[in-house]
Amino acid sequence: MSASSKIEWTDSTWNPVRGCSKVSPGCKHCYAETLAERFRGVKDHPFEFGFDLRLVPEKLGDPIRWSSPRKIFVNSMSDLFHEDVPDDYIVQVCRVMLAANWHTYQILTKRADRMSRLLRTKLKSAAAASHIWWGVSVENRQHGLPRIDLLRAAKPKVAFLSVEPLLENLGRFSLADIHWVIVGGESGAGARPLEESWVRSVQRQCQKASVPFFFKQWGGVRKSLTGRELDGQTYDEFPEPVENPVPSPLLRAKLFHDLALA
Repeated sequence: MSASSKIEWTDSTWNPVRGCSKVSPGCKHCYAETLAERFRGVKDHPFEFGFDLRLVPEKLGDPIRWSSPRKIFVNSMSDLFHEDVPDDYIVQVCRVMLAANWHTYQILTKRADRMSRLLRTKLKSAAAASHIWWGVSVENRQHGLPRIDLLRAAKPKVAFLSVEPLLENLGRFSLADIHWVIVGGESGAGARPLEESWVRSVQRQCQKASVPFFFKQWGGVRKSLTGRELDGQTYDEFPEPVENPVPSPLLRAKLFHDLALA
């Protein structure tokens, strides 16, 4: 979608799929839907069809076009594992990520059951790649905590949690085989409150388990005022990234040809 991003924990966004549908309470005030629906009916705009789900195959080659290594949030405006995205298309997205391995990819889903199943079957090679990070959203105990177990069952090389928007105290939960945790509050109109004790609980569990912890924001209607410090400290921890060499323009052109990209 963009060569640069204002999302604190990534550098760029890439959207070979656009649009989604709600599946749990974390989706209630979806920023992506709000943004997309502003442009419904605007001819030739990327979101001319609002937040209706669409495949965007012409965007598949973007990571190969980007020569400078970066962290890429995959489908910031969708969910790669939405039920209307064909398996074959997901496989194609993963082929690009495996080929353009000088980047680090961050994939996040609320459809953890489908991701877990595919990571153990058709996406085994992508699950084993250190430069591809697989994550699930964890907004509450009922919907979020079971996703962690599904992610863990798939045994990806790098697994992470996006605990955002955090809607309640999660209590104690296992961080075994989890390699990164992001926490944040909801922002924008109608933002639901985030309590400090909920954040501290997750941070302390990460510290005890030696899991990198990233605190994204307190959120609220005006998130710029509430900031992102926790107890006077900014938490910007990440897993150790993999550094792979960037191919020459000629080799990157060959990747386009080999992957049959436009």
